[in-house]
Amino acid sequence: MTAPAGRADRRPGTAAATASGHPHVGVTGTFVGMPKFPTAARAALADATLRRNLGHATTVIRGKRAAVVGELDDWEDLRDAAAAIKTRTLRHLDHYLEQFEANAVAAGAVVHWARDAEEANRIVVDLVRRTGADEVVKVKSMATQEIELNEALADAGIDAWETDLAELIVQLGEDWPSHILVPAIHRNRSEVREIFLRRMKQVGRPAPEDLTDEPARLAEAARLHLREKFLRAEVAVSGANFAVADTGSLVVVESEGNGRMCLSLPKTLISVVGIEKILPSFRDLEVFLQVLPRSSTGERENPYTSIWTGPAGRGDGPEQMHIVLLDNHRTEVLGDEVGRSALRCIRCSACLNVCPVYERVGGHSYGSVYPGPIGAVLTPQLRGTSSEVDKSLPYASSLCGACYDVCPVKIPIPDLLVHLRTRVVDEQRGGLPSPEAAAMKAAAWMFDSPRRLTTAQRAATLSGRVFRKRETFGRLPGPMRGWSGERDTPVPPTETFRQWWNRRHQEEGER
Repeated sequence: MTAPAGRADRRPGTAAATASGHPHVGVTGTFVGMPKFPTAARAALADATLRRNLGHATTVIRGKRAAVVGELDDWEDLRDAAAAIKTRTLRHLDHYLEQFEANAVAAGAVVHWARDAEEANRIVVDLVRRTGADEVVKVKSMATQEIELNEALADAGIDAWETDLAELIVQLGEDWPSHILVPAIHRNRSEVREIFLRRMKQVGRPAPEDLTDEPARLAEAARLHLREKFLRAEVAVSGANFAVADTGSLVVVESEGNGRMCLSLPKTLISVVGIEKILPSFRDLEVFLQVLPRSSTGERENPYTSIWTGPAGRGDGPEQMHIVLLDNHRTEVLGDEVGRSALRCIRCSACLNVCPVYERVGGHSYGSVYPGPIGAVLTPQLRGTSSEVDKSLPYASSLCGACYDVCPVKIPIPDLLVHLRTRVVDEQRGGLPSPEAAAMKAAAWMFDSPRRLTTAQRAATLSGRVFRKRETFGRLPGPMRGWSGERDTPVPPTETFRQWWNRRHQEEGER
């Protein structure tokens, strides 16, 4: 995959990466310069292997989710509760953030506030440099991908190693993630085997020469490759699924155990957490630890749920703990009464797995680390709609509503898509009314007066009499050209209903 235009390619092994002195830094890439969604989607639709991989994976995940959700009689009640908790939290987010900071600091953590990606990256780089480390191990984190932390670390001479199996595949494959939960969903087993054989030996312990594409063998190769990195790492970087305000705790749920290794072995732990991840109380976890695993992996509970409050102390986990609370335009989203519901998202990816658009074009077409339906509403709010790709994202949907039906926090994604489409249109008009809006305003003026309506109807019959030998018009000129190119435009009748009615009654009276 080539690097997007406008940015140096910092993927492992590239000339730019080598020139920086870090040929082995795995970077997920930047999406600046990506084509708009329709263009990218058209190319993805031509990839039969991609469609086959996506179709198989999403079908399996959908089936597992349906089975475990069907076991609960109170599933809809849980969804209502999760939505209510997140809505209340967002309404009082300033209060809960300050409460979280106070309790985290009391537990021994250091809390940093980051306005944007640049400030967050600077904080993390400075913290790593302070330890003297030249590498970090990472727990899977959407927030760090959003701010392109791996690139910032690479520029600072620091290697960042992804330890989640799917993220490792993406990193070694010099690729981009294409799914929130399963970043390498677009790869099949044979492709993963080739990536491991080719790339592992360049960045650490090589894959076995007799490696097959059996899942167990692939997982074993990844485990052996990562073990040496876990054991020597002095610094770990994580995100968090939840941040609990009344205890100052952070929570990570995962399925592989790599997160537990990162959270317990290194001496310094740096967690980058979006401000919307706050929950008011520890008790609220009861709801979210039920809806998240069922919606994401189709499991009743996650194999690993790690909760930590402050540094653990010498010999038993990190000796230093830093928390970077990330805004990066979330406050602006919070100010939109309609759009703020997107901040309820708990990154379960259920909406991706049911979306007929995502299933056919994959995550790369969205030009964002947040693909699928939630990415189509969250990305334009976080990045704005100045670029062609961001303008096109609200239209990357059929508005079928399947995403809302499975969302565990009931985000009205179809409504948000329409809301953002309106914003895109308004911004493109530059304050001037669209032809459609002008036509509707004229129609309202006409329908407001019986006299004006009658006059307009009589005027329309003139064209009906002129073109009375035709049933339809051809392609209309001007703004109606596109509309009439796909539809028949009937010729108006030669008389209005009122004229017909009066004429008929007059003729009957004469008889």
